[in-house]
Amino acid sequence: MNSSKMYDKIFAIFGTMMVFFYFGLAIFLLTTTLFDIDKALRIVLAVPLIVYAIYRVFVSYEKIKESFFSKDDQEE
Repeated sequence: MNSSKMYDKIFAIFGTMMVFFYFGLAIFLLTTTLFDIDKALRIVLAVPLIVYAIYRVFVSYEKIKESFFSKDDQEE
């Protein structure tokens, strides 16, 4: 197996895990009472995280499709 192909797979999996982190952080910001932050500010911080997580879902999908499900003949 080509080492660059292995790195692509690792980064595709890492990118997918980061999507869950972004969604989790956004939900944490919206629902927590741990910090004394105004609700409007929490929404301003959480909405870009949700939008970025949705963007990363599509990017991660393409990376996973390319890394795991592409034929080796296409790379040469």
